[in-house]
Amino acid sequence: MRHKVYGKHLGRNKNQRTALFKSLVQSLFISEEIETTEAKAKSVKGLVDKIITQAKSPTSKRLVSQFLTKRETQDKLFKYLLPRLGNRNSGFTSIIKLGRRMGDGAMIVKMSLLLEEKKAVIQTKAEVKEVKEEKQIKAPTVKITRKAAVK
Repeated sequence: MRHKVYGKHLGRNKNQRTALFKSLVQSLFISEEIETTEAKAKSVKGLVDKIITQAKSPTSKRLVSQFLTKRETQDKLFKYLLPRLGNRNSGFTSIIKLGRRMGDGAMIVKMSLLLEEKKAVIQTKAEVKEVKEEKQIKAPTVKITRKAAVK
C-alpha cells in the first residue's frame, strides 16, 4: 500500500530525481517552454509554482538559488520572467498534450510558462486620433472578373 507516500518516483532514486527536476525547471525558465513526458511535467509543475511564488517575495534570492544553481537562470527569472507574469498568484504553467512517442508510447506534452505580453499603451491624444483615422480608412475593393475559357 502507498500510505503517506508523496510524489512519483519516475523509476529513479532521490538524487537522480532531484537532478532531473532541477534540469527540467532550469530549461523551462531558460527557453520558456519544453517538451517532455506527461508524468515528468506533472511532477515538475508544483515545483515550478513553488519557485516562482518564492521568487516574488523580497528576500527570496537565497531560497531560489538553492534550487536554481545557474546564475543566468536566476537573472532571467528575476529580471525578465517575474515582471511578465503579471498579478498572477498561481497557475504559472500550462500543459498541452502533443501525442504519443513512437518508441514506448509515452504521452509527450509541451509545458510552457503563462506569460502576459506587454500591450502597447497609447499615451497622447494625437496618437489616439491617428489610430481612429486608420480604422476609418477602408481598403479599396478589388473587382475580379472572370475571363471566358478559350478552347
